[in-house]
Amino acid sequence: MNFDEVLDRIGGFGRFQKTLYVWICLPQIFLAFHMLVSVFTGAVPPHLCRSAWPTGNSGGPGLGLNFSIASGESCTSFQGGLLSQLNHSPPITQHPSTSNSCAGGWEFSKEVFLSTIATEWDLVCENATLNNIGSSIYMFGLLVGAVLFGALADKYGRRIIILTGLAVQAIFGVGVAFAPNFYIYVLLRFVVGMTVSAVIMNAFVLGTEWTGPKERMLAGVITDYFFGFGYILLAGVAYLIRDWRKLQLAISVPGFLFLFYIWVLPKSARWLMANKKHEEALDLIRKAALINGKSLVDSDIELCQSPKNSEKLQDLRKYTVIDLVRTPRMRKQSLILFYLWFVNVLVYYGLSLNISDFGMNIYLTQMIFGLVEMPARTITLFTLNRSRRISQLAFLAVGGLACLLTIFIPDDLFIVRTVLAMVGKFGITASLSIVYIYSAEVFPTVIRQNGIGMGSMCARAGGVISPIIYLMRNINHHAPMVVFGLCPLIGSVLTMFLPETAHNPLPDTIEDVERTSFRTAAEKSQHALYEECPKQNPDIIL
Repeated sequence: MNFDEVLDRIGGFGRFQKTLYVWICLPQIFLAFHMLVSVFTGAVPPHLCRSAWPTGNSGGPGLGLNFSIASGESCTSFQGGLLSQLNHSPPITQHPSTSNSCAGGWEFSKEVFLSTIATEWDLVCENATLNNIGSSIYMFGLLVGAVLFGALADKYGRRIIILTGLAVQAIFGVGVAFAPNFYIYVLLRFVVGMTVSAVIMNAFVLGTEWTGPKERMLAGVITDYFFGFGYILLAGVAYLIRDWRKLQLAISVPGFLFLFYIWVLPKSARWLMANKKHEEALDLIRKAALINGKSLVDSDIELCQSPKNSEKLQDLRKYTVIDLVRTPRMRKQSLILFYLWFVNVLVYYGLSLNISDFGMNIYLTQMIFGLVEMPARTITLFTLNRSRRISQLAFLAVGGLACLLTIFIPDDLFIVRTVLAMVGKFGITASLSIVYIYSAEVFPTVIRQNGIGMGSMCARAGGVISPIIYLMRNINHHAPMVVFGLCPLIGSVLTMFLPETAHNPLPDTIEDVERTSFRTAAEKSQHALYEECPKQNPDIIL
């Protein structure tokens, strides 16, 4: 009896699993906070150079300076415009300064934000790129955390890594709020990014390892919803707390409440079995059966691997990442899928982390973008059963076209631009939800985990590059949205060269992929995928 059969006997989604998902889903809210808080803590309000003020004036903004003449993208002194406001005289025409430096420091508008890292450390003009680089370093922390804590979880178990991740996240999250300079801030945020990967990845794995095959997709959507709820809730928290240090404390201090997880979070019985800790696994299985109201006797459970399964594991060890690109058809499909992972995360975070560019109220835009997450993730439950390929290419096309159309909308029509960006976010979020399932069905069994692992790495690379793309605004204001529009459209075209996997048998070997006739049959049920490679929350990849 394999573990899925054991779960079927004790209840694949009974009271035990539902309680477990409560513990798994609660941290998702705070993970969303840490992922997206830089939208507010790293915002750049309108600003003016203090050295442009006339001698003897100490009133500054108190005299009613109009910050609307300033722009986060402009690094001229604005001296003529300032003198005109202070002296109530016609504007004085002067040539802009050829230097980006501001000897007297910058004065920032406090109309929307009381303080951000940009206002505290003057991350404008020649220092403006540091803000984007800081976001990329945070994303790189996600990548490092996924690799490091993924390996540690396989060795020491999911539970201990989740508990460690939550503790370190709370400590370093609070530490971020007291960072004395930008470089310490970035370092602390890097560690927080590592813990986000540790918690979000292993919490989901723990949940899927305790959940029956039939319920895994629905369970995965539940965790997606909690991440989306955190997305929305952050807008309200940031609206109430306009100081970046206090906001950072507000999203980090509650993390210490997860200390009680030491007593309520169970280990993974599946992991215990795989690591030959059979007695401990049996105790957990009996406890789960009792909570679910199922009767179970030890004779119902065979924990030892059968010879057939051992042979299968030996076969899996023969294959490496190189096999993903060794043969023609497999190489083509692998490279296309890697690109899809990369572009989905690139655009997802490109839109999510730069909502201030669309011109609407930043808090309202954040809430709207969070609300879009819910229907985008839900709709895939209905489209996937019809066609994996068409669903993937259609949502990529919707996301790409919407982003591309924003460049033709004048800046004063900010509502139209925001609506188009929202449609783009909808398409990319849905596409991101699909790519994991689609990839797991395209890759054959013998290299499926290698394929998913490489895809995840490409996705995280997209997250790292995403903030850097916005530096292209120095070349052209519309350049980032052109990239975020064209890349998904290219992905949509490339998807046409992938096989349809809905209602078709899953390939077990690379030879199955290379045979063109393999996917003409439609006799295997799709739940076989979820027994081996369950739907994963896409934000785990990021």
